[in-house]
Amino acid sequence: MAAAATCGAGAGSLRSVAAAAAVDRSSATSFQRKGPRAGDADGRGPRLVSIAGTRPSVRNGQLLVSTGLPALDQLLGGGVAVGTVLLIEEDKYCTYAPLLLKCFLAEGVVCGHPLLLASAREPPARLVQELPAPLLDGSYKKELDQDGCSHPAADAKVQMKIAWRYQLLPRKEVGPVSSRFGHYYDISKKMPQELLETAQWHGFFLPEKMSSPPTAEPCHLTHGYSKLLEFIKKIISEEGVDGSNPQKKQKNILRIGIQSLGSPLWGDDVCCAETCEHSHSLTKFLYVLRGLVRASLSACVVTVPTHLIQNKAITARVTNLSDTVVALESFVGLQREINPLYKDYHGLIHIRQIPRLNNLICDESDVKDLAFKLKRKLFTIEMAPVLAS
Repeated sequence: MAAAATCGAGAGSLRSVAAAAAVDRSSATSFQRKGPRAGDADGRGPRLVSIAGTRPSVRNGQLLVSTGLPALDQLLGGGVAVGTVLLIEEDKYCTYAPLLLKCFLAEGVVCGHPLLLASAREPPARLVQELPAPLLDGSYKKELDQDGCSHPAADAKVQMKIAWRYQLLPRKEVGPVSSRFGHYYDISKKMPQELLETAQWHGFFLPEKMSSPPTAEPCHLTHGYSKLLEFIKKIISEEGVDGSNPQKKQKNILRIGIQSLGSPLWGDDVCCAETCEHSHSLTKFLYVLRGLVRASLSACVVTVPTHLIQNKAITARVTNLSDTVVALESFVGLQREINPLYKDYHGLIHIRQIPRLNNLICDESDVKDLAFKLKRKLFTIEMAPVLAS
C-alpha cells in the first residue's frame, strides 16, 4: 500500500509538472497579453533608448545617428552606430574630409547633441563658426531637383495601380526633416548664428593644452594624445553619457570629432619616417578611444591623413582599430581630373570597412565605383554609370 501510495503521488506530481509545462508552452506563443513585468515600474518592459536624431537599425536594432550626409548613411547601413568609430581617410590635399566632419558636427547641432571637437590645426571655435547651414522646411528637395539628383517628371509618368479606397489618401513624404533623422546642408552658407547659440560644444585645441603636463601615465603615448584622452574621458563624465554609470542628465548622444589625427601637428612622427620613435602611439590611442566610445552613448568621427603614413603596417592596424572606414580620393592633380569620363565628379569615395556589430570581425562593402561631387550647394554621392561600365 505504501508503495502504491508512493507511485500514485509520483504519478500525480508528474501530471502536475506536465500540466505546468503545457501552460508555459501556451504562454510562450507570440499572442501574449501585455502586462506589467517584474522590476518595470511602468509595465512596458525594457525599450530601446529614444533620443532625438537617432533611430534603430532595421538589421540589428542598434541605435544609429546620421553622418549629416543621407547618401553616406545609406552606404553605411543606415548611419553611424552609437558606440563606434568612423575613420575617414583624408584626400591628398585635405579638401573634402573636413567637409564630411563639419556635416557630422552640424547634424549634432540640429539634433541637439553635445559636441566634442579636437584639432591641432585650427581653433575649434573657428570650425564651429564654419559649420554648413541646414536645408530645412523642404528646401532640400528644390536643391536636389536642381542638382539632378531626383527626377519628379519621370516619377509622374509612372503611376501605381492601387485599390480605389487608397487613392484618396495623401502621399507620404519621405525626407530627413520629417523623420528627424539626417538633414541636407548648404555648403555655400554658414549655419545661422541663432542656431549656433543653442549648440553645446567642447573644444580641444592642442597648442592651448601643451602647457600643462598630463595627469596620468602616458603609457607610450605622445603628450598630445594623452591630454586628448583625458579631455574626452572628462567630457563623457560631465555630459552623463557614460554607460557604466547612471545618467546624470536627460539621455543624449555625444558626437566626437577629431581632425587630422596622426599628423605631425599632434606630435606624432608616423608621417615622417617608416621607422619612427612613436610607431605605436597612434594605434594605442585609437585602442583606448574605442574603449571610451564603446562604454558610452557616443559616436566618433576621426579624419586621418593615411596617405602620409610611411609604414603601411601602421595603416593596416589603424584600419583594424576602427569600426567603419571611408576613404576619399580627390581628382585634383591627377590625370582623372581632365579625363572626360570623370568630368561630372570631383573624386571617388571608397567604403573600405563596415562594422559587423556584436562580432569580432568587420566586413567589406560590396558597393564599388562610388563618386562624389560638389555641385551648387550640396555634397552628393552616387554610383557613377561610366565607372560601373
